[in-house]
Amino acid sequence: MSAPAAPAPAVLVIGGCDSSGGAGLARDLRALESQGVEAVIALTAVTAQSDSRVWAVHPVPPQLIRAQILSALESRRVGAVKIGMLGTAAAVEAVAESLPRGWDVPLVLDPVLRSTSGGELLDEAGRDAMQARLFPLTTLLTPNIPEAAHLCGADPQAGSDTATRLAWAAQLLERGPRAVLIKGGHAAGAEAADLLAGADGTREWLSSARLAGGLRGTGCALASAVAAGLARGEALEEACWNARRYVLDLLAGAC
Repeated sequence: MSAPAAPAPAVLVIGGCDSSGGAGLARDLRALESQGVEAVIALTAVTAQSDSRVWAVHPVPPQLIRAQILSALESRRVGAVKIGMLGTAAAVEAVAESLPRGWDVPLVLDPVLRSTSGGELLDEAGRDAMQARLFPLTTLLTPNIPEAAHLCGADPQAGSDTATRLAWAAQLLERGPRAVLIKGGHAAGAEAADLLAGADGTREWLSSARLAGGLRGTGCALASAVAAGLARGEALEEACWNARRYVLDLLAGAC
């Protein structure tokens, strides 16, 4: 009698909880379910949010973040990691210390700096720690234009220029990620173009017609869908295209 097949790898999702359900872990889990991939989770912060404001943020103690990650890794075979909201430098350190050394598992990092409504979700010390500790572990970094601009010390208004985004991608790649996907949703124009740039020098624009609708949590959804594809064994470019199609379907439903 043959042995039962091993369960498919899960995605380890590390991030914050959004009380409105529009972003954060709620959005991550819906995205992974849509991709047929299970999840194990580690909560970094509890937030009270609506579409218009962030009411409160309560960071999870670092020792509890570590315990969640270690128990998640013990519970399931993990095929990819998706990191979203971290909140504080202490949370960044807890995550970095808990991931196994030399672990050859794809890691997708969505550098959540502010909410859609403008509330701060990662302090300055946390931003520095994220770049120092997590960027070198990252398979794909997925900033939107305002996030990429902030990380590069630049004006977000310049992000509509393709040459500027190429320069930002080069700057971010110098800090350790193997690839960067700068999302173009905040730019102007008839087309929405995401720039996928690799440390190996590859550059590709992932473009489609810009949709009129808006939706909170699309960054969470995209990063989680990419992680799902990587956990299934897809190449990075394929995972990005498939995740992008998923997000476009979400936006089309919101129009």
